[in-house]
Amino acid sequence: MEGRAPFVYQDETHETYYKVFGDLKGRTRTPVVVLHGGPGLTHDYLLPHTDLVEQSFPVIFYDQIGNGRSTRLPHKPQSFWAIDFFVDELVNLLTYLSIQDDFHIVGHSWGGMLAAEFVVRRHPKGLRRLVIADSPADMGAWNASTRRLMEPLPQSVKDAFARGVDADREAYWDAMMAFYAVNGCRAKPFPQQLTDTMLYKYGENSDRTVDKSHVLKDWSIVDRLHSVDVPVLVINGKYDIAQDEVVEPYVKRIPGAKWIRFEESSHTPCWEERTEYMKAVGEFLGAV
Repeated sequence: MEGRAPFVYQDETHETYYKVFGDLKGRTRTPVVVLHGGPGLTHDYLLPHTDLVEQSFPVIFYDQIGNGRSTRLPHKPQSFWAIDFFVDELVNLLTYLSIQDDFHIVGHSWGGMLAAEFVVRRHPKGLRRLVIADSPADMGAWNASTRRLMEPLPQSVKDAFARGVDADREAYWDAMMAFYAVNGCRAKPFPQQLTDTMLYKYGENSDRTVDKSHVLKDWSIVDRLHSVDVPVLVINGKYDIAQDEVVEPYVKRIPGAKWIRFEESSHTPCWEERTEYMKAVGEFLGAV
């Protein structure tokens, strides 16, 4: 099932595209809402989470507004794009689907950051369990990790990153693929759904409005993590951009948080070690 949830914000109505796998109405287990990364990506690369349907979890994906199949807002000013906007959109979708009183969240990268903000800002009563996958708790730590992991790359790749996507899109894309082959997704062949997602952000006709926003400038949630009041599973990969020190604050500062590191994975263990990842996530979400 797919559809578009109307979302009224600042007297304007936008639409959030969503897609549901499994049976929401006749469900026997709590539905799982999957939050994609970016900001500026789409849900497509996270579709391996449909495997959770085999464990009787209904799974809901959506494209955050400004991205993919949801309403695009290319003329909005920088000030429009704020974390509370994306939190409000999530709350609206939960209510629209009538699951606000009973749901899990799996957030990947920026999606995990958004989920953590949702918890510390709103303390949703219906949220049962939260998976924070491959997500930084502080952008300074993320940027430092990225710089360190890029050091072994050829100078041509570093130069393309330095010039930026607007200066030479093709060179930037090639550099991104070189970096991702080691620290983004080590699965072979490279998943088409991940390519499709990245093309939404970096392709020839891409919309980079959200990507260019300052929503995560100087962002950190480290000093607020003690107020997370739901069971949390933290995930990262050995070769992840979100290295151990990047995700560690979630583990140390969230009461009772669990941590799994996938030894053959980078930033997308849902692809790289799919069976083991889905087993771990399913067991955590299904725990009583």
